[in-house]
Amino acid sequence: PKGKAPQGKRITLKMAKNSVRVLFNGRRRLELSKMGIATFPKCLLELADVEEIDLSRNMLRKIPNFIEKFQNLMWLDLHSNQIDELPPEIGTLQNLTFLNLCNNKLTTKGLPEELTKLRNLRTLNLGLNCLETIPTTLGSLKELIELGLFDNSLTIIPKSVKKLPKLERLNVKRNPLPEFAKEEEPIDTVKRVESLYLVEKKDLCRICLQVCQGERDELHKLEDVTLGPSNKPSFPSLTTPNSTARDNQEEWRMK
Repeated sequence: PKGKAPQGKRITLKMAKNSVRVLFNGRRRLELSKMGIATFPKCLLELADVEEIDLSRNMLRKIPNFIEKFQNLMWLDLHSNQIDELPPEIGTLQNLTFLNLCNNKLTTKGLPEELTKLRNLRTLNLGLNCLETIPTTLGSLKELIELGLFDNSLTIIPKSVKKLPKLERLNVKRNPLPEFAKEEEPIDTVKRVESLYLVEKKDLCRICLQVCQGERDELHKLEDVTLGPSNKPSFPSLTTPNSTARDNQEEWRMK
């Protein structure tokens, strides 16, 4: 029916188990990226002890409240979906150190206050969303090292966020922030002289005079260069209204 959300691909428990990979550090990652998933599969509860989940590049709109069952989760990648809000239960994932929510449809209202309970979070990517403001309470994420806020509609970054003690990388590019307004102005690439001194020819020494004459000769050579034939089609037999025919335009109209 028209307006109905897409059903997406159905993920079975067997498919999910076959998608678990053991990483070099011993963590188990559930890789379900680019699977056409529109609804968070409930069967994943059988794998709630995994440390990492990749559900990026799907069609997810909501993250269910049973996400709180994944208490071992340290790494969660949800980028490039259609998520517009997060459940408050996201704040119960106390072991989470990496959370990627880039390229979704998150609004300011879609960020629950409980997000600030992720005390061990080191990387948070909220770029490419629909955020107009970000909560000042994000300043409580004291372990945060990297924060992505690029490509949103932010006009201010709270001081509490700017002064996070361990923050090393803060990406706020392509936001309408006042402090970046000057950077958007076109850069004048023409080299300008700060001072110009005019002297008579007789006051120049021999070496300076030779330099000036050489530069003048080079300039004259550039002026004498003729342009090659134009690639535009030529119609010499036609007269245009903005040339000699301009004087008798009234005759043309009468005819």
